[in-house]
Amino acid sequence: MKLTIEVSNEQDKIEVTDALSDLVFRAAEAALLSEGVDFDCELSLTYTDNAGIRALNSEYRGKDAATDVLSFPMFDTAAEDICAVDGEPAVLGDIVISLERAAEQAETYGHSFEREVAFLCVHSVLHLLGYDHERSEDEDKLMREKQRAVMRALGLEIQ
Repeated sequence: MKLTIEVSNEQDKIEVTDALSDLVFRAAEAALLSEGVDFDCELSLTYTDNAGIRALNSEYRGKDAATDVLSFPMFDTAAEDICAVDGEPAVLGDIVISLERAAEQAETYGHSFEREVAFLCVHSVLHLLGYDHERSEDEDKLMREKQRAVMRALGLEIQ
């Protein structure tokens, strides 16, 4: 499997370092591998701030509040399988992470900013693959277990 991530930085509050970019790539790759993805795929990742993600959350989800991460899957996994077509990578969708919110949550939860961003990436990749913790309590539990396993594999266990 080859993963390509198109990154866009639309915020200027927090520096996006090479180390953070590498960690996010490893987190996305680990989430895909944990789900048995064996085909080439790509996704886009946009870093934003609280104002940027609030605007997107309001526009696309009708929630006028900042959130930590938004996922925009390209596949409706209830109706179709995720797959590459004609030798091209499967385009999984878009991830938007508020680095400002990630920093706030890292402080609240008492762990590193990098660990929080990696978690948000893993969480969002699972959404792109069709998981949705808002559908049911069982789905929420399953998604949490999968997140824990990926974070453990990255050496970034969550409580």
